[in-house]
Amino acid sequence: MKFIDDLAGAIYDFLRFILRSISYILTGMIIVAIPMYVFVYFFEKLQ
Repeated sequence: MKFIDDLAGAIYDFLRFILRSISYILTGMIIVAIPMYVFVYFFEKLQ
């Protein structure tokens, strides 16, 4: 039974790592993309 508990814990840790990595990547993309779109929109309006 300990082997199954260890296996379930390893799978849980792996999936949590993957989900956390994806969420950090998406958050970084949003933080970078929104100001860049604002700058592009602003400079397009100036022309």
